[in-house]
Amino acid sequence: MSQLPVLKLGKHQSLYPLIQGGMGVAISGPNLAGHVARSGGVGTIASVGLACNSPYYNGRNYFEANQLAVKEGIQEARKIAGPEGVIAVNCMVALTDYDRHVKSACEGGVDVIISGAGLPLRLPEYAKDFSDVALVPIISSVKAASLITRRWEKTYGRVPDGFVVETPKYAGGHLGVTKMDQVDDDEFSLEKVVPPLVEFVSKEMGSDIPVIAAGGIWDRKDIDWAFSLGAKGVQMGTRFAATYEGDASDRFKQAFIDAKEEDVVIIQSPAGLPGRALRSPFIDQYIKGNVESKPCIANCLTHCRYKTERETFCIAQALIDAYRGNWEEGLFFCGSNVTRVKGLEHVDDIIKELFPN
Repeated sequence: MSQLPVLKLGKHQSLYPLIQGGMGVAISGPNLAGHVARSGGVGTIASVGLACNSPYYNGRNYFEANQLAVKEGIQEARKIAGPEGVIAVNCMVALTDYDRHVKSACEGGVDVIISGAGLPLRLPEYAKDFSDVALVPIISSVKAASLITRRWEKTYGRVPDGFVVETPKYAGGHLGVTKMDQVDDDEFSLEKVVPPLVEFVSKEMGSDIPVIAAGGIWDRKDIDWAFSLGAKGVQMGTRFAATYEGDASDRFKQAFIDAKEEDVVIIQSPAGLPGRALRSPFIDQYIKGNVESKPCIANCLTHCRYKTERETFCIAQALIDAYRGNWEEGLFFCGSNVTRVKGLEHVDDIIKELFPN
């Protein structure tokens, strides 16, 4: 096998050029992130909704409890990962308290902030007191990367420490595009976006800023293909969700194991964005136009059709139900590779398979 590229995000370098994707709510929590980091990848905690599985949450203090849960989650992941492990937190721009997610992660001692679901134009402002924290936007086009870079340079005097390019064709959860017809558009494929982005980064920012390919990554063949495009790292989510160390319930993982191709659907989420998910009974009813939502858990999204129009459903409630294994009422986000999940794996076994010594 060819020599691996080095994945260095700011001052932080993992043993292998692999990031475990952030998956909310609580699918990629401290246990999964800690074990991925211990095995040589970048372990990522999804900050969204961590409060709901936290002893700090009393049903009324969602935002405050989430800040505490993020900080505690980083500490838990660190205990598992050890001193050499690289820990990231994925913070969604679309959250009403986005700034608090970023600040809590920084105060909790995170190494890397990965940020998508919108353009993280103000991310450096929220992390300004923590210069050692690497800042990595998730984008789907060179145009977005250019906009972020120029805004950061002009306003904050810094540039991103890397870019995650996520293709909506295969990724899980919210897909980084705003329209349904963009999901399968080849213009957003990795082969169309990664090479020109690598060229842009090299010319505008220096060749040491890595581009990370995401969406549809499963095995070493996929990884080598991404590297052939110029990527210096890959991000993988779905395969790690169905691990023994994954934070989700056993029933959540069983849904991945049982998934067939016809079970994977694209929905318009309450956030107004396309998302890839399993066709659970709840989502089946939603697609048919018959859905009853549980009440809004918190004013958590800046744009939420359930909150403003009482259409769709409370996405936080549906994701929490999925995390807890409520097949009837949950929203089970997944990547297109969910059909390749045949059983539970150990994190360390996956990483050894991907990067044999």
